Amino acid sequence: MTRTKSVSVAATVVVTALALTSCGSSGGERVAADKKQTLTVWAMGEEGTRLKAVTDEFTKQHPNITVKVTPVGWDVVHQKLVSAIAAKKTPDMAQMGSTMMGEFIALDALEPVDTKTFKKSDFFPATWDSNVKDGTAYGVPWYADTRALYYRTDLAEKAGVDKAPTTWKDQQALAAAYQKAGAEWGTDLQPSSTGAWQSWVQYLYSAGGELIGKDGKPALDSPAAIRAFTQWASYFKKGLAKKTFTPGYDVTKDFGSGKRPMFQSGPWMVANIDDQQPQIKGKYKVVPVPADKTSTSWVGGASLVTFKNSAHKAAAEELTQYLTTPKTQAKWYEADKALPANKAAWDEPALKGGGDSLATFKTSLDTAKAIPPLEKWNEFAAAVEGALSKISQGADPAATAKTLQKTAEGLVG
Repeated sequence: MTRTKSVSVAATVVVTALALTSCGSSGGERVAADKKQTLTVWAMGEEGTRLKAVTDEFTKQHPNITVKVTPVGWDVVHQKLVSAIAAKKTPDMAQMGSTMMGEFIALDALEPVDTKTFKKSDFFPATWDSNVKDGTAYGVPWYADTRALYYRTDLAEKAGVDKAPTTWKDQQALAAAYQKAGAEWGTDLQPSSTGAWQSWVQYLYSAGGELIGKDGKPALDSPAAIRAFTQWASYFKKGLAKKTFTPGYDVTKDFGSGKRPMFQSGPWMVANIDDQQPQIKGKYKVVPVPADKTSTSWVGGASLVTFKNSAHKAAAEELTQYLTTPKTQAKWYEADKALPANKAAWDEPALKGGGDSLATFKTSLDTAKAIPPLEKWNEFAAAVEGALSKISQGADPAATAKTLQKTAEGLVG
C-alpha cells in the first residue's frame, strides 16, 4: 500500500429482488453467479477512478452482473472498512493494501480464497504470501510494488564510476563519489517518520534477516537485523544522507538537479521522473537493490478480497478471476502502470517491451519477500520507525535493536 491516495464514500449491499441459492459457504445464503445482481467494490486512490473502465468490459461478458465501484481515499479507507465491518455493511469486494491484510484477517472479516480456483504458482511468491495466515490465503494478489535502486549514470561517470552498484560496498562507494564530485548528499534515505521502515527492510532481507522469525516471534535483534541497522545507519554517520526529514518530501526534484543522485523506491517513480524531470531522460538507471548476502527487496501492492458477509461471493470470484488473468493484468498495467502480480502477464506485449527499468522490477519481484500479515502492523511499523529515528541520529544499532525487540514482542501475539 504505497501509491497515492484520495476520496471516499460508503457502499451498500443490494440484494433486493434477487433469487437466492445456497452454495454451502461460511457466508450462508448466496446469489448464484448466473443470477441478475449488483456487485459492490471499494477500490482505493487512482485505482478507484480507473477501475470502472475495466469492470465495464467484465460486465459485457457477464451482463447479469452490474459492478458498482466506489473510489475510497487511502487516507480514510482504514476507518471506513472498520466502521463497515462493525455495522455489517461492507461492500462485497475490496482492494486491500498488503500491510492491511493482517488486521482484517484478525477481524475475521475476509472470506478464505478458493485455492482450487486461484493457484499460488500463478503469482509472484511474496504477493501471495502477504495474504496467508496460518496456512490460509485471504486475498488474491492484484498488483505488486517492489523497491529498486535509482541512480544518476551521468553524474556517476563524472564521479569516476562507470558500472552499476551491485553490492552494499559498491552502493556506499558511489554515494561517497557523488558527494565528493559536488552532490549535496550521496543518497536519499528517509531517517524517520511514517514510512521510514520502507527505506530499511530491503537491507534486512538482503542481509538474510526476517521481520518475524520461524518461531513466530519478532526477529529484530538478530545478527542479520543488527547488520542491516548498522549498514543503514552508516550513511548518516558518514554524512552521506541527511539526518532530518520533512514529511511530504519528494526526492524527484533533487534527483533531477543532482542534489540527491541516488535513492531506493518503487516503479511509479519512473513516470514521475520522466514527467517532472525530462532533462535527465537517458541519464539514470534503475537496478536491483544492492546485495549483502543476496539482493532481496520486499513486496507491497494490493490484493482483491471478498468479505465474509457478502451475498455475492460467486460473482466476486468471477470478477476476481477476470481482474487477475494475464491479459486483464496487462491492460491494467497500460492504464495504471501497476505491476502485474500474475507472472504470466509479463509475457504479454505491454510488459515484454517495457524496457530495462521494467525488467529490473520483474527481477526484483522474482526474489522479493513479503511483509508478514500482522494484526498490529501499524504499531509494529511505528516501533521500527522509532528505532530507525534513534539510530540515524547516532544511537547504537545493537542496543536499539534489543529494546525494539522487546517492544515488538508485545505487539505480536
